[in-house]
Amino acid sequence: MLKQAIIPLAGLGTRLLPLSSITPKELLPINGKSNLEHILDECIDAGIKEFIFIISKKKESIKKYFFNDQFYKSILAKKKDKRILETFNKLKNYQKMIKFVYQNKPRGTGDAILKCEKLIKSSHFLMLFPDDLIIKKNCSKQMLSLHQKTKGSIIATKTVKRETVSRWGILSVKDKKKNYFKISDVVEKPSIKSAPSNFAIIGRYILPKIIMKKLKRLKPGQGGEIHITDAIKQLISDGEDFYGNIFKGKYLDCGTLNGYINSTIEISKETKK
Repeated sequence: MLKQAIIPLAGLGTRLLPLSSITPKELLPINGKSNLEHILDECIDAGIKEFIFIISKKKESIKKYFFNDQFYKSILAKKKDKRILETFNKLKNYQKMIKFVYQNKPRGTGDAILKCEKLIKSSHFLMLFPDDLIIKKNCSKQMLSLHQKTKGSIIATKTVKRETVSRWGILSVKDKKKNYFKISDVVEKPSIKSAPSNFAIIGRYILPKIIMKKLKRLKPGQGGEIHITDAIKQLISDGEDFYGNIFKGKYLDCGTLNGYINSTIEISKETKK
C-alpha cells in the first residue's frame, strides 16, 4: 500500500522574491496556514503516513519550523494559550511523519528524487510540488484511487488553453475515459503546432520505485539538471503503464507573486463557505 510522499523543497523560490528572500516560499502563509501545511493536510487526508522532505542547507528553517519544540514549550510555560497549544500539538504530529534528505546543488527534480532512494519502502510513491495547490477536491486521494484501480503510475493533469502549451509538460492521450486516460508520451514545453494535446502536467505524481534506475543513467539535460520527464518517457517506452488523472478540483499556482496572492484569496473564500 502506498503510504509515502516525497516533497522537493530545495528550490530558491526566486519567482516569489522579495517574499522568499527571508522566508522559504513553502512556509509563506496562506489563510493562516503555511503553503506546505496545505499540502501535508491533503496527503494525510488521502492516507499518507510518511513524508520525505528534500531540503538544502540554505533551507534549514523548514526543519526548524516543524521541530522548534523548545520555543513552543517556553511560550506555553508563560502563557496558557489554547491556540498555541493546538498548533504545537499539530506540529508534533507532523514530526512523527517527516524525514529529511538534502540536495545542496540545484541538479533538478530527478536528482532530488534519487536522494530519497534508500527511504522508499514500496513499489510506488507519491510526489508533490508545493507550488501547486488544488482545492475543493482532494487530488491525491483521487490519484491513489486510480493507482489502486490500474496498478499503474499516475500524473495529475488538467486542460490548458492551447496557446499556453509551451509553458507546460504536455501528455499524449490514449484510450481516454471520463476522468483519466493512458499516457503514450510526455513532451516538455512543446510548440502549439507540435503539442500532442492540451492536457498539462500539474505537480502531483505517483511514480514507480524503478524510476531510480532510469534516473541514475540519465545525463544532465537543459540547465545541467536531471529531468524527471526524461525518465518517465523512458519508462513509458519500456512498457510501464502511466495514466493521466483528470482531477476534480481547482488548481492554484502559488509559485509566482500574483499566483500566491490569488491563492490566498481563493482559499479564504473556501474557508468562509
